[in-house]
Amino acid sequence: MDTLYSEEERLLYSTMREFADRELAPLAARWDENEEFPWASIDTLKAMGLMGMTVPAEYGGAGASYSELCIASEEIARACMTTSTTHLTHVSLGSATIIGFGSPAQRQRFLPALASGEKLAAFGLTEPSSGSDASDMQTMATRKGDDYVLNGSKIFITNGHEADLMVVFTSTDRNLGAKGTAVFVVERGTKGFETRPMHGKMGIRGSGTAEVLFNDCAVPAANRLGEEGDGFRIAMTIIDSSRISLATQSVGLAQAAFDAAVRYVQQRETFGKPLKERQAIQFMLADMATQIDAARLLTRRSAQLKDAGLGHNRESAMAKLYASEAAHFCVDRAVQIFGGYGYFRENPVERFYRDQRVTEIYEGTSEVQRIVIARSLLQEFAIE
Repeated sequence: MDTLYSEEERLLYSTMREFADRELAPLAARWDENEEFPWASIDTLKAMGLMGMTVPAEYGGAGASYSELCIASEEIARACMTTSTTHLTHVSLGSATIIGFGSPAQRQRFLPALASGEKLAAFGLTEPSSGSDASDMQTMATRKGDDYVLNGSKIFITNGHEADLMVVFTSTDRNLGAKGTAVFVVERGTKGFETRPMHGKMGIRGSGTAEVLFNDCAVPAANRLGEEGDGFRIAMTIIDSSRISLATQSVGLAQAAFDAAVRYVQQRETFGKPLKERQAIQFMLADMATQIDAARLLTRRSAQLKDAGLGHNRESAMAKLYASEAAHFCVDRAVQIFGGYGYFRENPVERFYRDQRVTEIYEGTSEVQRIVIARSLLQEFAIE
């Protein structure tokens, strides 16, 4: 930590670790057990200024770098994946799209309320017929005077039912495919805009997930971000960066599993010998720690490239792929170390096990990450 982070980053790390342990971790089991949206945890994030962490200072945010966001996000995820998913959707998806592609007037209109946490953001991309194929947008936006009329639906939208505004991706001309797309800010209360909560998730159960319906939903043309035809490009640009934050979320979860396992092996005895002295257990811990460090380093590299304004498509995909699969390994090993005790809901590692699984699915499955990485490699090393 000391050699990789600046003094300011080390201070942020220690502050966030203390905050997450004090304010977030005690509520994590409640959100999961009751499938309850974490409003109380979001209030504490507001008080810390974390809802606008990467929003420029001129719009009321902290103007933090992505490297700093990763430090904060890791600690939030280590304490509570429900809070982490809600927060990152607001910051690195919804707000980030307006920061990156909104006009000065749109930024001034939307960002201050998002930065303060007065309003919550969502990101509407996935549709029932298009999981990994994000370019296959069936939701249609048709220009009518000063408005666009939206018809269609989205599914699995995080914060969808709770958000005050949603960044929504649509088709404007299906014949043009990905080049016939656009993105809009749709505000809650707009006529024809309906959300339906989805319940029964395996993990991250307190994070809101919704189906979103558009039925002749008229959205002002002034709410369009970028130009017609830019929608898919904007979505992919945002997801490239958001994968960095999801990678660090996985690092935080893996760290939580490792910490729990280390505490347990120092207390537990088997056959008259401390569990920590068993070589099989030591090897598990060694592998867990190595994978966590490797995932953290991959994630930090991609964040630093992002902060420097450099391309990071391949590096972000590598970080997201490796970190999510490292988290899978670590939570699995933690449950194995706890044995039967790890299989019951009273033990946090049971929740970690369920929470982890979606990290290999959302914002690009592990298979999609491998496609992104391979295409980048083959393009770079193409034989003329």
